[in-house]
Amino acid sequence: MPVPPRRRPPCAPRAALLTVLAAVTVTATLLSSPTPAHAAAPRKHPAGTDQVPGMDVSRYQGTVDWQGAWAKGARWAYVKATEGTTFESPTFPAQFQGAHDAGMIRGAYHFARPDTSGAAQQATHFLDHGGDWKADGGTLPPALDLEYNPSGPDICYGRGPADLVAWIREFSDTVRARTGRAPVLYTTTDWWTRCTGNDTSFGDTNPLWIARYASTPDPLPAGWHAHTFWQYADSGTFPGDQNRFNGSYDDLKAFANG
Repeated sequence: MPVPPRRRPPCAPRAALLTVLAAVTVTATLLSSPTPAHAAAPRKHPAGTDQVPGMDVSRYQGTVDWQGAWAKGARWAYVKATEGTTFESPTFPAQFQGAHDAGMIRGAYHFARPDTSGAAQQATHFLDHGGDWKADGGTLPPALDLEYNPSGPDICYGRGPADLVAWIREFSDTVRARTGRAPVLYTTTDWWTRCTGNDTSFGDTNPLWIARYASTPDPLPAGWHAHTFWQYADSGTFPGDQNRFNGSYDDLKAFANG
């Protein structure tokens, strides 16, 4: 099946993991709805309706034109903060602040490296360097980036399904204990199937950020009946990766508030 990209590791070139890139045009408009999105499983909308455009960036985007992205319709963003237990993105502070200054609701994400250290250690590193959450209406919950191993042929970081599920659970529990929010989980259906053995235990607790470069986000990983965010392309209208939130702008604000 098509394998979406993923974000580049801190000291390596971008891995060519995509076999198919389907060009998708952002046609969503910002609509309002009085119904807030559920924290873990927002209601599912027909494709092209009631979705809020967004973006995600890392140090590879450098200086981002946030005002320009806002003018083109982006209303939210995720920014890479950390990876493993030692890497801190040098562009995170400016990018995170820039998104805020432009009026965007923004959050931070951590690139998981289950091959290098324990989950609690990585979660703590993340929370100490930008991954915290505040109920200020402008901050999205922390996100954990789970994707193909950028440093070797074993896409699951040398861990079996049960071991990897335990690692994800420990990371999630550590974030939730400190922030009060379960982290958003970014992944592909292919990676989740192959590396967690189709584990279904996160669907009721952790919002899903699905990476799928196609005309729809389906099929979703086991355990989720709806996605919260959908990354559908790695270039387009906005700097960085192109995304949509599954709901209205009011839903997005309610989700940010928890």
